[in-house]
Amino acid sequence: MDRLTCIDLFAGAGGATEGLRAAGYDVVGAVEVDPDAAASYQLNHPETSLWQRDIRSLPARKLRQESGLAVGELTLLKACPPCQGFSTLARGDDNSSANDRNDLVLDVVRFVRAFRPAVIILENVPGLERDARFSRIKRSIAELGYALNSFKLDAASVGVPQRRRRLIMIAVRGRKVQIPMVPRDLLGEWFVDQPRTVREALVELASAITSTDSLNMHRVHSPKVMARISAVPIGGNRFDLPPEHQLTCHVNLGRRSATASYGRVRLDEPAPTMTTRCATPACGSFIHPTEHRGLTLREAATFQTFPSSYQFSGGFGSIERQIGNAVPVRMAQALGEAVKALLPISAIPASLPS
Repeated sequence: MDRLTCIDLFAGAGGATEGLRAAGYDVVGAVEVDPDAAASYQLNHPETSLWQRDIRSLPARKLRQESGLAVGELTLLKACPPCQGFSTLARGDDNSSANDRNDLVLDVVRFVRAFRPAVIILENVPGLERDARFSRIKRSIAELGYALNSFKLDAASVGVPQRRRRLIMIAVRGRKVQIPMVPRDLLGEWFVDQPRTVREALVELASAITSTDSLNMHRVHSPKVMARISAVPIGGNRFDLPPEHQLTCHVNLGRRSATASYGRVRLDEPAPTMTTRCATPACGSFIHPTEHRGLTLREAATFQTFPSSYQFSGGFGSIERQIGNAVPVRMAQALGEAVKALLPISAIPASLPS
């Protein structure tokens, strides 16, 4: 395969596309329903054809034809369906909206059937592994003639300055393909023994950021919140607050509730997982390591390994959400590079089981 082509499903603001392009893939098409995320994607990847629509209403065959690809010609299909419904934060959420989001993982099979890609990478939260839909999607993909394997991967283990555990499924066309069971065996030199720290990431950002960067902003805090943030010591969290700064809800719910709330990011460790509220101190350990403020949007994007020049569209809350939802750029690059070793084996005729 001389040309490494890719389709990015549930593309978000383009974190995975950025990483896969760095790994040498030509991302020829992407699908994203959120208008702000789609606008961010187009700002950074104008050469990629973007379908801004609900993936459930998009015929997979139409997407393949409009991408100019024959059946079996696509190298990589990447999919990162919305994961909030499977996360630990959503346990007990049985409403229909959450179930509709969860069902989006099943749409991946339609696109596998239409494209018959050489490789599939699916990324999601570890909670998906416990869901019956994950067993169903694996069974369906295997029936289409793919060998597959899944494992949990912490983004920090591939050089992302952030603790972010994810479930990764890799499927390769050809039932006899041997996919490594252990992430280190697959990722090779991308695996790091010494995690990258917040300090290293911020030092690098300081040398690259410009005075005109519109993302170099943090939330405007009320005087009460500012007093609370200022009372959190370096390396501390809400449990270190004096009584006058304790929130009533935390006192009532005890020590097991919101344990990361109003925590400081620690300089000599990877950052905590950047969530969709990654610049909101009340929602996690998102206070700057030494300054009395929340993280800036650019700092949060840096912990997701977006380049300092990466642009985002939308208001503060929308950009915060786009950053938290993104696949870390470096993790996508590592996975894209790693699966190249599987491609020569998978380059078999496209006349596969229907």
